[in-house]
Amino acid sequence: MLHLPLATLNLHWFHQLPEWQFCAITIAVFVGVGVGGQMAIRPLVRRWFREGDYNEVVGYYLSAFGVLYGITLGLISVGAWENYGDVEGKVSQEAAAVGSLYRNVDCYPEPIRTELTSLLRDYTREVIDVSWPEMQRGIVPRGGHPLVLRFQKSLVAFEPRTEGQKALHSESLYRFNQVIEARRLRVDCVEGRLPTILWVVVLAGSFMSFVLTWLLVVENRLLHDLLSAIMAILLGLLIFFLVTLDLPFQGQHSVGPDSLELVYQQVMQPRP
Repeated sequence: MLHLPLATLNLHWFHQLPEWQFCAITIAVFVGVGVGGQMAIRPLVRRWFREGDYNEVVGYYLSAFGVLYGITLGLISVGAWENYGDVEGKVSQEAAAVGSLYRNVDCYPEPIRTELTSLLRDYTREVIDVSWPEMQRGIVPRGGHPLVLRFQKSLVAFEPRTEGQKALHSESLYRFNQVIEARRLRVDCVEGRLPTILWVVVLAGSFMSFVLTWLLVVENRLLHDLLSAIMAILLGLLIFFLVTLDLPFQGQHSVGPDSLELVYQQVMQPRP
């Protein structure tokens, strides 16, 4: 129930913005909360804490919290980066499987060779031109399935006559299964994202970092505000980094269909 509001609506909307604009908005929000909250609570802190070594105590807690939160945020960032790279790898594997399958069916006798190669070219163009824009909008692609079924029906119906054709046909069936598996993994990645509970931990940790800095009583207010702003900028950049990687098929630096496009241009051109 908690998964939809934060992870689906807001992040999809953010990815529609230009990346520089989204980054600027994120930093502005964090700086506004960090420095604005500090200015608002500063008179109360000075009224509550007038004596004692409270700055030293808050400093201890701030240091310990910074270590724990830094480790947590670092691990989440590494996980998001690895997931992004894993999605890129899956797309490359799909492109390699499609290219290998095309080379196999291109060696079939006529008329099935023309039928299978045409279907595979149409399927590849459909993925590049139709499915990919849908994935970039956060939509799970539904197209291409009829082409897959037609290709499967024609491939399975082929009856090899020679030993060479039998070996080639067996390899083609294996490559076709690889294409189907790779397609399923790619489609599943469209809705893959960090769980909402992790976003709650990340955002709550950022807010608690601000609260600890608000509890410091510093005579030089400008320096205090400047240091809080620097920390807010760093936190904003880290959150921006996480959001950018969280949905690998969306945004300006999203995973693109370059591997499939390269296979189409280099492998799938019709014979002269």
